[in-house]
Amino acid sequence: MSAAAEPTMTPAFAGPIVPVFTSTVDAPAPCAELAAERKWRRRNAYYYAQLHRLFKLHVPAGARVLEIGCGAGDLLADLQPSYGVGIEPSRALSHDAQRRHPRLNIINDRYDRFATGESFDYVVISNAVGHMRDVQRVFERLRGCCHSRTRLVVAYFNALWEPALAAASCIGQRRKTSSGNWLSTDDIVNLLSLTDFQVVRKSAELLLPKNVPLLSAALNRVVAKFWPFNKLALVTFFVARPMGLHDRSMRPKCSVIVPTHDERGNIADVVRHTPELGSHTEIIFVDGASTDGTVQEIENQIHTNPNRDIRLVHQGRRGGKGDAVRRGFAAATGDILMILDADLTVVPDELHKFYDALVTGRGELINGTRLVYPLEDQAMRPLNKLANKMFSLLFSWLLNQRFRDTLCGTKALWRCQYEVIAANRRYFGEMDPFGDFDLIFGAARADQKILEIPVRYGPRRYGNTSIHRFRDGWRLWRMSWVAFRKLKMR
Repeated sequence: MSAAAEPTMTPAFAGPIVPVFTSTVDAPAPCAELAAERKWRRRNAYYYAQLHRLFKLHVPAGARVLEIGCGAGDLLADLQPSYGVGIEPSRALSHDAQRRHPRLNIINDRYDRFATGESFDYVVISNAVGHMRDVQRVFERLRGCCHSRTRLVVAYFNALWEPALAAASCIGQRRKTSSGNWLSTDDIVNLLSLTDFQVVRKSAELLLPKNVPLLSAALNRVVAKFWPFNKLALVTFFVARPMGLHDRSMRPKCSVIVPTHDERGNIADVVRHTPELGSHTEIIFVDGASTDGTVQEIENQIHTNPNRDIRLVHQGRRGGKGDAVRRGFAAATGDILMILDADLTVVPDELHKFYDALVTGRGELINGTRLVYPLEDQAMRPLNKLANKMFSLLFSWLLNQRFRDTLCGTKALWRCQYEVIAANRRYFGEMDPFGDFDLIFGAARADQKILEIPVRYGPRRYGNTSIHRFRDGWRLWRMSWVAFRKLKMR
């Protein structure tokens, strides 16, 4: 990757770390505090196990992780960081956490004045928001711990549960705590926005925090995902990313991938109208066994346009657009990867918008949407348009990010973000013949910000469409089921 590319998350662990106690916060008798902590964790083992499971869905092993309010350090250790730092205001708990987890660096300090002098891939906060005197100030301090790809993962109680949790404390089913914050979901989102964090996704989790065989799994994995039950869940998870940390002077190299099959009449216009973006733009045609002279026309364009960086990749067999996209990405050398359909129903000039959205940090997977502006005559058949709108609503719910159009072929993302998606492709399996959902599902699972850009959509001017409404519609239903199982029920 060139120097213009986005920073990568390459954790490095330099061996055992000496604990640093930067300040001391008064605590009750240490032995009593530790005994109480262990008692409540044993009594609520199922609840804590579920919290750990949910955090591990967002935080991969081997990352650099900072936890605010790490308590006994069990969650931080369970995330298996290559480098883990915990901030804990209780002196007794911080000492115990360092003793039990010597590979972590536990800092005894207040939430609103800690300083690490380092950046992390993930910052996690598990229910500590309720004990922060000034949440906004804590979030502001976290900015100094972030790089442009850091993810902040916050778990916080649903304010509707305040009476139930207070009652549980009174009858000895929950530890007694001093009065804390009870903030609504909107309050948390607003505080994140005030401190220049953008919420990528939020999800409601845990309808039943106690282990009742079969019932707990059904309520927490399935029922809690549907309205109105998602409004009643105990915990809300927020995943946010820092804004304003991108270097807007970057001029990254771009690769435009153009899958082709019998598109001879469109090749010259693709070359003519594809703009030069960033420091350099390469055009990579990936041909799927065309029989109409497409390959010869691509070779002709390479010969007659020596000033353009144009390459031809042979699919070898026609394995579908998804296979062509993956082959094109593998051959690309750019920092930014773009997909352009060879039918030119979306004109190449639109790629400027996708480039700008990436380099300014507004999004990480940029997805075109054809359903904002009026469609040109014959651009999309009415039944296709209806199905597209229906699947857009479905995928918005499945992925917890807004979609107007799931099948627009024009997309762009950073190479480093694609490498994260590709490394986890086995999670969903090789089930996407279109090349769209491999990226969309992968980006959603990696908590990347998916941003839609409206584009004008016109009719095909050469050749015939390869879309089969009913066969491809059935494939979409199958992929929807995969997304429900792998993303919603996880």
